[in-house]
This record gives sequence, structure tokens and C-alpha cells, in this order.
Amino acid sequence: MSTEATVSAPTEDRHPGTAGIDGLSTLEILRVLNAEDATVPGAVAEVLPALAALVDLAVAAVEAGGVIHYVGAGTSGRLAVLDAAELLPTFNAPDGLVVAHHAGGGEALVRAVENVEDDAEQGRADVDAVTAADVVVGLTASGRTPYVGGALALARERGAVTALVSSNPEAELAPLADHFLPVATGAEAITGSTRLKAGTAQKLVLNAFSTAVMVRLGRTWSNLMVDVVATNAKLRGRVLRILREASGASEDDARRALEDADGELKPALVTLLCGSGAEEARAALRGNGGSVARALAALGATGPNGAAPHPASPRTTTPAAHPVATVPTGDPA
Repeated sequence: MSTEATVSAPTEDRHPGTAGIDGLSTLEILRVLNAEDATVPGAVAEVLPALAALVDLAVAAVEAGGVIHYVGAGTSGRLAVLDAAELLPTFNAPDGLVVAHHAGGGEALVRAVENVEDDAEQGRADVDAVTAADVVVGLTASGRTPYVGGALALARERGAVTALVSSNPEAELAPLADHFLPVATGAEAITGSTRLKAGTAQKLVLNAFSTAVMVRLGRTWSNLMVDVVATNAKLRGRVLRILREASGASEDDARRALEDADGELKPALVTLLCGSGAEEARAALRGNGGSVARALAALGATGPNGAAPHPASPRTTTPAAHPVATVPTGDPA
């Protein structure tokens, strides 16, 4: 027997400005959607102080041996899985450092599975490994998803840090979160379709959160991905380019340093910047939490002003202004 739930959330409201969207031309439809999308970064900006506090807690948790857990259903869960999966090739994040729990598991990634988001007990079961050392981030556009609520409730019981990302400022699950990030994206262009603005907001929040955590953990040097894993030809070329940009070395010298370091970018970079051997570079990195900057300082490497060497900032240019599209409102169909 099926049951119904009345969801009270801004994402379920009917947008008065898009009521006539089905009567517009294709280009007009796209302009309407684009104009709505353009409001999302501003909504995310409003929660940046809360997000910064969460990043700092997550960094401290990871440094103490904790794990970051994402929990979501539907679009929220798929975005969580995507963000966690991309941390390995981008930052060489250790397996299990960021774990995504999606209601319904792998099957639900590619097709909807009935009732899984309503199963609070499964949410509890899926995060049963959570400890007080961990951080659990729940993602739900409506702010009420029972699967997420079950996970956050168990995390609270275990003493873990809890957070909730939602597009509902009055989220039902907010009391379960130590850190509530209400990204007020408002009504969707297509009523209730939270894969649109709400999903975009979650993608931006997760990208910013995980990237900031990785930067704070020393997995970049300047704005270079010095922990990137070269799993294909494009990435192997990127590794070589990063080495050259960061050190000013010739292509031959960069290749040689990379070979001496068994293909590992960080020890190759330290070697090029301070003239150490690959094993000495590895030891310095291990002793300094994997941070290139701290490893260089430990090895006594200095730049022109006595500080640890650092890549120069690239030359920047002012981007050309883009024309602002006029958005037709249309009439209700």
C-alpha cells in the first residue's frame, strides 16, 4: 500500500515567472533556465561562513584519523557519489577518506528505486561505521528526507560532527545538524525538479567543501594539483606540465625527476626545487603531512627572499564582458 507525504519546501513552490515556459521557443527556454541558474552562486555565497567552519572541522577530523561521510538520496546522493569519486584522481585522496552513501546503493545511481529515500533505518544502517572522530554531511533539497535523517540521527548519537545542506531554510532535519547550510535557491523553473537549482547548489557546495579541505590538507601547492594521479594520457601530460610550471625545469629535467621518483609528482617536485634525492624528498613529505611547502621548509629550501620557493602567479587577463540576456516571462499556458 502506497503512502503520501506533503512536502513543505520552497523547491516545491510553483515559480510565477516560468508558468509559460512550455510556450516559449527553445532559445527562450534556455535563457529562462540560465537566468535561474545564475541566481545559485549568490545563494551559496550566503552560507560560506558556515561552510568555512565545516571545512575547518573536517580538516581537523581528517588530520586526527577521521572520515568524512556524505549522505543523500536521488540527485543529492548522486552528486555526493560524484564528488567523493573525483577526489582520488584529482587529489590522490586515500581510499575511504570521503565516503558517499546513496539511498538504494549502486542500482539507484542510474534509475529510481522505489521508497529507498523514505527508509530512515537504512540510513542508520548505511553509516553504522561512523565514529565520534568523523564528519557526516547530509544533503537533501527538501530538508526532510528520512534516509538522511536516519543517518544524521545515528551520527549524532555516535558523537560525530553533523551538517545539513538543504534548499529549505526551514528544513525539518535542521535540529539534527551541528552545522546547517540553508542555500535558499527558491522555487524551481520546473516545479519540484530539484535536479535544477537545488542540485546545482549542492554541486557548488560539495565542490567548494572538498576542494577547500584538500587545499588545507596540503594536497595542492599554490593552485597546482600536485597530488593528481596520472591514470590516463591526459593526466600524464598534466603531471609533466605541473612539474615544469612549478619548478621552471626543462621538459627533460622534469621527466628525469619524475622517473627518479617512480612517477610520483610531489617527491619529483621537491627534488627539482631543492636538489634533494627522491627518497629524502619522500621522507620530508611524510614528516610534514604531505605538504610540499612544509617539506621544502624542512629541507631548508629557500627562494629569493629567504622563504620557501613558490611558483610565480600566472599572468592574468581581464575576461571580456558577456552580454546579459533578456529573459522573457511568457504567459501561463
